Amino acid sequence: MASSVPSAYGEELPSSTKTKPKAATPLRRTAADSLPIRVNPTPTRGNIQPVITLATAERYLLSRLRLSTPSHLQAQMLHDAWYIPRWSTKKGTQGDSAQEGEIFVFGNGSFVCWGLDEKGAQNFAEEVLRARRDVEIGRLKEPEVEELDFVTDPTEWVNSSAPKTRLQGDLIILGEAPPISPDAMLTTVPPTPFSPETILARYAFSQALSRSTALSALEVSLEDYLAGMALLPQSLEKTGKPGMSRKQLIKKLGELLKYRQGLNLNRENFSDTPDYYWDEPVLEGYFNSLSNALEIRARTRSINEKITYAAELQAVLRQLLTESSAHRMELIIIVLIAVEVVIALIREGPELWRKLTRSGDESEAHTALVH
Repeated sequence: MASSVPSAYGEELPSSTKTKPKAATPLRRTAADSLPIRVNPTPTRGNIQPVITLATAERYLLSRLRLSTPSHLQAQMLHDAWYIPRWSTKKGTQGDSAQEGEIFVFGNGSFVCWGLDEKGAQNFAEEVLRARRDVEIGRLKEPEVEELDFVTDPTEWVNSSAPKTRLQGDLIILGEAPPISPDAMLTTVPPTPFSPETILARYAFSQALSRSTALSALEVSLEDYLAGMALLPQSLEKTGKPGMSRKQLIKKLGELLKYRQGLNLNRENFSDTPDYYWDEPVLEGYFNSLSNALEIRARTRSINEKITYAAELQAVLRQLLTESSAHRMELIIIVLIAVEVVIALIREGPELWRKLTRSGDESEAHTALVH
């Protein structure tokens, strides 16, 4: 049986459970701020439920996902997400309770599940995302998982200046519907387990969560990449050689450029606020509050710095390989010249020797005649 460790709220959790987001983020450092909500239930407040985010690939092709999603799910595009309004899991054979929630799938290779646990999220990935092989591009070896909690309370209030729907500590509180422009509202909202009035608030929080989880997957991949490059300086120090061929180095460079492109240049990058929020300051506030709590911009800068270091290291290695290649070319040219000289001597040597000896004989004969 797995041992247990105390959680931030005095409960015991299995030691094998991964607590995410990581403890270093402000979201975990301010987890105690949600304690008043967690320990003081009210008649109007719902149960605390999970928000699970899974990243399973480098990106999803949403156009192909639309073709593989069963029609009875009534899925539709919601701005940058493929929205599944209702996803149900059956009661498991091991006593697992049935669950019902909603799912937002984003093109950055992650999806966010409201009201489902990790097993329910994995069930969706197996049944829908992998129904076609071409939906997941660059499938990850291990899915990256992040988890938060949320609670609904349409009467929730803090004070006259604080929003009712908000992030408090590590808990998302869905209060009354946010004031948004009529153009942003959905024309038709399919049946969903949660209030349709806060669907855009859930979308904004989901987009921030999906970015964080996709960024975590990129962080893990980059750490593996840097671990593979970590021995190169030692190899240079001990042997004076890079320890890899030119082709291997070019492949490593291509992999590094792919990381930087995914981080900064793709449409769903990690630095810019999506255009949709420019006209919706309330939703932008939800998105930014969770993005800031998860330190997405700071983590993006950190990854860029690591990529820059790796690029500088590879530039040094490329220069060494170029110099080594130039030195080899010089040696080859010298050898070729020497071979050409030897061949010329072999081919022209006898004739040249005859000319030299004939010239010597003629000189001796001329000297004899003179005397």
